[in-house]
Amino acid sequence: MAVVNVMNAVPPHRIPSGPDTRAWYERVLGWPVAAGPPPRLVTGIRFDALELPADAGAGLLRRPGLVTGPVALAGHRMCFLVAPGAADELEGLLEWLEWGGVELELTAVGAGGGITAPWPPGRVPGGSPRGAAVWLRSPEPGCDASLPALPGAGRGLGPGPGGSGGPDLVRLVAAAATECHRARLWRRTGQPLAFS
Repeated sequence: MAVVNVMNAVPPHRIPSGPDTRAWYERVLGWPVAAGPPPRLVTGIRFDALELPADAGAGLLRRPGLVTGPVALAGHRMCFLVAPGAADELEGLLEWLEWGGVELELTAVGAGGGITAPWPPGRVPGGSPRGAAVWLRSPEPGCDASLPALPGAGRGLGPGPGGSGGPDLVRLVAAAATECHRARLWRRTGQPLAFS
């Protein structure tokens, strides 16, 4: 599956590029940052990213009980941070979930990639330019240890009894695929769709 990173669609002058931004990510979160402009958060080390259209992402965020990690918005795309290695699993998960061959506009960015660094939480200037990358669910120190991941040996199926308490990548991908499909049909027909 080709990795398309459209978070770069935001013009560089709308993204924070000062040393303050880079320092915050490197010092506070311990995340590697590639120089810009705009600066980029390196994927495949501390996290990977699922990217989807903003309208589908908004539907995903409205789902009750769905646990995610940090979420960024840049222009018309949302980026959901997931555990490192998750990008490599996306195509297989979509096939297993019977979404294979369906055009979803759902992509993943993993090792060797990066996403545009959003403004650090609490540092978005008043009157931020439209389309600037921002956090919708902000990262916190240590948050990368509990990002959505595949269940594995000794790891349960997410929150609740017997689970690890961490979000489940399978549930997130299943919900994301549904919301991508729903948003695509909505854009085509203008009709609300009732399926889950």
